[in-house]
Amino acid sequence: MKAVVRVRSLPRLLPALALTALAVLAVLAAPAQRPAAAADTPAVAARAVADPVAAASVSEIGRALRASPLYIDPAAVGQLSAAEGDALVRRIRSADKPLFLVVLPAGYPTAKLFTDLRTATGVTGLYAIRLGDRFDARADSSVLPRTAVRNLVTSVQGEPAAAQLGDFTDRALADMGGSAPASWGGTGGGGPSATALITAGAVVVAGGAGAYVLVRRNRQRRQQEQRAALEQLRVVVDEDITAFGEELDRLDFHPAEAGADDAMRADYERGLDAYEQAKQYMAQAARPEDVRAVTQALENGRFSLAQLAARRSGQPLPERRPPCFFDPRHGPSVADAEWTPPGGTARRVPVCAADGARLADGREPMAREVDTAAGRRPYWDAGPAYGPWAGGYFGGGLLPGLLVGTLLGGMMANPGYAAGYGSGYGDFGAAGYEGGDVSGADFDTGDFGDFGGGFGDGGGGDFGGGGGDFGGGF
Repeated sequence: MKAVVRVRSLPRLLPALALTALAVLAVLAAPAQRPAAAADTPAVAARAVADPVAAASVSEIGRALRASPLYIDPAAVGQLSAAEGDALVRRIRSADKPLFLVVLPAGYPTAKLFTDLRTATGVTGLYAIRLGDRFDARADSSVLPRTAVRNLVTSVQGEPAAAQLGDFTDRALADMGGSAPASWGGTGGGGPSATALITAGAVVVAGGAGAYVLVRRNRQRRQQEQRAALEQLRVVVDEDITAFGEELDRLDFHPAEAGADDAMRADYERGLDAYEQAKQYMAQAARPEDVRAVTQALENGRFSLAQLAARRSGQPLPERRPPCFFDPRHGPSVADAEWTPPGGTARRVPVCAADGARLADGREPMAREVDTAAGRRPYWDAGPAYGPWAGGYFGGGLLPGLLVGTLLGGMMANPGYAAGYGSGYGDFGAAGYEGGDVSGADFDTGDFGDFGGGFGDGGGGDFGGGGGDFGGGF
């Protein structure tokens, strides 16, 4: 579930922001000496504490990360040298990416650590934590897909601190989306003059207006793309719903017929419910990811009909398997068969009996084709809009392996897919925020999985089943 923070519209806030910015800048321009900000010494996000070895609170870490991409806790300063920290900060700043690195001492509390840190920082991005000799990371889906986060974490497990953070940084910066948060600012040294500060205040106000226009245009563009993708999916999903309705008609089952028992009636009722749910969900769909619930309902309904058919014929009940990969309308699969897409690598996919026989005979399976600009194509070669549709049928855990090497699989593995079509194979980015945007507590906690259940054990970032998600802690 997402925690949502409601704010006033930016146009009404701009005058207040202007006055506040000028007031703050006037104070900063006073001749009195002021301590250097964390951004002035970027290697370590410093904090004032009475006990220099006491571990910082999550709130303190969040404040430090809003000023610098790297936080090294006073109780963990031995993990990185100042030169190593400076180098990391320079690489992240130069890349202009929302990557946040945190170094904490062993024994730091891990319960809900990622979720609380993301909330305290309030910036959409990729968060990596080295805790003692353990390491893990989480990211907002609009910045980096969970599978990519998991793979990055796995690739650096067991390395010393400097090498681990350096390798992770280099690999993450090459893959992630978004831009650095504006709060990082520059890294200049001395205090600016009052004239420069006042001028900067005017620029901040003007820049705020320009940034608002840019953000609004970007969101309008994304909304238009989502509406177009939804309409593209609507045609295919309506075909699926119609096909399932025809299956119900062909059953010719009557709950009161001779031989019908309670189990059969329950199967039939679940099938009818799934049909009605699919129609309702599609009527209410507002974004492409809403289609996932529709196809998931249809998949559940088809399994109920398969159970009903087995009971009526006296056959053993079928095991719960994913639908046929080539066309989910074929119903639940009966086996896995090897298949190689054109130009791709071999993989095993779930197949219905008919497609399994075709593959065994060396023939092409009966693939689900959809309309594209290049004509009718199999859905896995038809573009990114079909991610949510396929995600409802096959689920995010199975789908990546099935689609590897296909056009849809390649697009869904790209970080850019998260911003436009979602990272979780059918899940669009939360609230339209891109990397570096200040979202506060408005983010999907499902993107920030628990630190427990595998943190630092080479589990590839899969903490409590999160696999690169933010829900929970370490």
